[in-house]
Amino acid sequence: MPRTSGFFRVCLLALCAVLTSIVACGPAAAEAPEPPGYRMEDFRAPVPNTLTGGTVVSVETARELVERREAVLIDVLPRPPRPKGLPEGTIWRPTPRYNIPGSVWLPNTGFGALSDHVEHYFRNSLERLTENDKSRKVLFYCLADCWMSWNAAKRAISYGYRSVYWFPEGTDAWTALGLPTDRSEPEPGWNPD
Repeated sequence: MPRTSGFFRVCLLALCAVLTSIVACGPAAAEAPEPPGYRMEDFRAPVPNTLTGGTVVSVETARELVERREAVLIDVLPRPPRPKGLPEGTIWRPTPRYNIPGSVWLPNTGFGALSDHVEHYFRNSLERLTENDKSRKVLFYCLADCWMSWNAAKRAISYGYRSVYWFPEGTDAWTALGLPTDRSEPEPGWNPD
């Protein structure tokens, strides 16, 4: 018996060495470069590791900002409009959004091009939420591999906000750690049409 268990131990060590070398030499995760403007399509795709003019944060840093109440938290996950052609009187229940506690949900504000109405909604909401203090910390997020939050953060920077934080992993990383979420509704003034 001792020879058999020693044999299995050697095999297990060899297998671990092979797996370690595969992981170490495997392909790197896809990294997208920052585009010169806003991302206009394929919003659920690998995102950059950078945001010019802003600060990219990990889930740990996002958690610290939340716990210390140091930033205005803005969720920009899109909310689909009511489907066209639903018969009158049909009840439509959109998928509920659960986001980081204390967040404000500004749906559809992370597209590459915004309608005048949505841009007005976004800009006015930022001014109100930051009390028109462009040095106030603002943290943007949605889901992992979602360009919506990158676009929204970049747009806030273009408006002159100087303490813009981007949490690219969003609620996916937040909930993976078992951190709490709250059910959210869009901030008043949102109109999907």
